[in-house]
Amino acid sequence: MSTEELIELREKITALDSELLSLLAQRQKLTNNVAETKIRNHIPVRDQKREEQLLVRLIKKGKEVGLDAHYVTQIFHVVIEDSVLNQQALLAERANPGSSLPLNRVAFLGDKGSYSYLATQKYFSRRPGELMEMGCQSFAEIINKVEKNEADYAVLPIENTSSGSINEVYDQLQHTSLSIIGELTHPIKHALLVAKPTDLSKIKTLYAHPQVFAQCSHFLAELGNIEVKPCDSTSAAMITVNEIDSDTVAAIGSEAGGNLYGLTAIKSNLANQKENHSRFFVVARSAVKVPLQVPAKTTLVMSTVQKSGALVEALLILKNNQINMTKLESRPITGNPWEEMFYIDVEGNIQDGPMQTALSELKATTRYFKVLGCYPSEEISPTKVAAVNALAD
Repeated sequence: MSTEELIELREKITALDSELLSLLAQRQKLTNNVAETKIRNHIPVRDQKREEQLLVRLIKKGKEVGLDAHYVTQIFHVVIEDSVLNQQALLAERANPGSSLPLNRVAFLGDKGSYSYLATQKYFSRRPGELMEMGCQSFAEIINKVEKNEADYAVLPIENTSSGSINEVYDQLQHTSLSIIGELTHPIKHALLVAKPTDLSKIKTLYAHPQVFAQCSHFLAELGNIEVKPCDSTSAAMITVNEIDSDTVAAIGSEAGGNLYGLTAIKSNLANQKENHSRFFVVARSAVKVPLQVPAKTTLVMSTVQKSGALVEALLILKNNQINMTKLESRPITGNPWEEMFYIDVEGNIQDGPMQTALSELKATTRYFKVLGCYPSEEISPTKVAAVNALAD
């Protein structure tokens, strides 16, 4: 194939890519119109049966034009997820008139390039208004900025699939008047970032956030004798490596974040778990109203009376009201040895009857009880199509 033929083919591909983007934009506008209809008629955002029928039809159509069933499924899982999240954001905006701001001042950990920065960009890309980024050096500083009205929102990492819960954030949430108004899950892809071309064998010092070191412990063990230096955030690690500008130092962070500081990735996928994700909470001074059409979560904190079976009794209240618990986290109560505070995530909306009953009963049976927030769930489970393998044959 000549160079001219290659250029011509690439030009055709580029033109097709532009057409695809235009068609996706048209589709997104139509799904927003669907959301308007759902708002007027109180119809739930998701219709799993409709989604499955859509995927089956698309898989069959894809087979007719020579496309693999799994390829078609992967593409439209992303399209459906985007549609669901956009519809949920629109419904939430309509349920909270006056909440949309021309400027969203958002506090997060670190600076540009940190994972909290990337999560902030992702979450507010679906919300109206300009984004004003406010990097902070600690979780306490983040909370303080929102409490003092220096920021409108805070984005806080709460747990990671590899290193577990971030206990300091739970402790901050217990003692603040702020409310959780949103969540998101963001993929964490750790890479080894350097300022100058180098080999892995030359690296003597690594900079990263302590959570990152924990998530990449297997990789660190393989390196052997190397100095690790904790930083306040992944962005702080990148800034340090950029300033040192040596082929013997490296940072661990995202490749996208490293690009902002002129760093290059020499090794990727460093985390112990290859499917590595972090969950973030978005908090604000006021709670939000979550429409009943939108899947919701509620986060609670409570301490039980000191008697045998007290925690079981509290959890049975959730079971008896058919409320699904998705997380249970315990934290010691400062100054009270052997006593614990329990943080609980449940699937449910505080406006719903069973949830209201459960909350009332929990308040009556626990020593301390507080709702930290009710918010739209952004964990969009992919629609499963049982017929995919059969259709692929």
